[in-house]
Amino acid sequence: MFFERPKSGERAILVHMNLAVEADQESPKELEELALSAGADPVVFLTGSLAHPNPKFFIGQGKIDELKMLVDHHNAQVVIFNHALSPAQERNIELEIQSRVLDRTGLILDIFAQRARTHEGKLQVELAQLDHMSTRLVRGWTHLERQKGGIGLRGPGETQLETDRRLLRARMKSINKRLEKVRKQRDQGRRSRMRAEVPTLSLVGYTNAGKSTLFNYLTTSEVYAADQLFATLDPTLRRVEVEDVGPAILADTVGFIRHLPHKLVEAFRATLQETIEATLLLHVIDGHDDDRHDHIAEVEHVLSEIGAEDVPVLEVYNKIDLIDGRKARIDRDEDGKPVRVWLSAVTGEGHELLFQAVNELLADDVFHDDVALLPAEGQFRARLYENGAVVSEKIDEQGSIILEVRIQKKDMLQILSRLGMSQERCFPREVCPY
Repeated sequence: MFFERPKSGERAILVHMNLAVEADQESPKELEELALSAGADPVVFLTGSLAHPNPKFFIGQGKIDELKMLVDHHNAQVVIFNHALSPAQERNIELEIQSRVLDRTGLILDIFAQRARTHEGKLQVELAQLDHMSTRLVRGWTHLERQKGGIGLRGPGETQLETDRRLLRARMKSINKRLEKVRKQRDQGRRSRMRAEVPTLSLVGYTNAGKSTLFNYLTTSEVYAADQLFATLDPTLRRVEVEDVGPAILADTVGFIRHLPHKLVEAFRATLQETIEATLLLHVIDGHDDDRHDHIAEVEHVLSEIGAEDVPVLEVYNKIDLIDGRKARIDRDEDGKPVRVWLSAVTGEGHELLFQAVNELLADDVFHDDVALLPAEGQFRARLYENGAVVSEKIDEQGSIILEVRIQKKDMLQILSRLGMSQERCFPREVCPY
């Protein structure tokens, strides 16, 4: 059965069981953060241990009785489990305690529904919700599980439940068609960026790691950022300038979480495509969080699940302003290549180091050398200035013009090609990159 949702913050009882059969336990602290992010008011935490989940109630009869007493005592409107419940278990618990029951997946879906702002985001959330709801329809129609009858009520021979399932399937089919259009539009945008060879930097990380705050600082944007889980759902793209690379696209994406429901991964595949096809992933990590190593492993798991495990990654340890004695710095591997940057998205400390590290990782194909111009190469000189490639200009003892040039090799080759000049003019055959 369904229960009406009050307009004010709902008093919630949180339930977390330590399961002997589960090695990878959910976090009670994370459940509380999720509940607060959803707008609930947690009043009490019911905990315990289970050797095996009860097929009927998930928890044992003793815990059900205790839960019923807590619901009555606190006048709670919702009970939230930190586990995935089957539709039958949800229904049985609701009937027993006479209060609305929500599992972890349902709670995350509710948060997503509140956060979605764009048309695409709302469609993706609705699709995930309908998919989740399709197995739980019977909860709302226990009084209509028989065929319609009586004068004026004889219909096509469907029960109300069958009618709703048919309507649900039709709605899901319609949403999938509309999302397919969105995917095609996004693909067109990505293809045009690839043709222009504009690199994409995608911010990924555990939810509430500070991705949107960092995005706002780097792009001087005003993307919604808050100290809560899943503040960002809709991908936002902005142009940034990287010193030796030129223009690049910075993408802010949805945060990941432990055991992110598969329905959400599927629904948000169009959004996560920005991550899959990125040139470089900036993995933002809350450096102040004691559980950061578990969060890193979970993000890597989701990246693998969506097919982005081979995209180059630069780790960005955020929130150094909350860590005593920690200063902004770049950590490098044995080859001197940047692998980790420490910074604060709130204060801006270390943001120039992030750009420096990105520049080093993306600009390994830069032409930086002196070019001696012949008297007839005035057009070549003009093109180099047009591209902002000239660092300095001087005249040597013989009166020749010497330009110090710094430019992407692909751009230099493009200039040479358009002027009908040989690649060997700037790239000797033994070092020519192509």
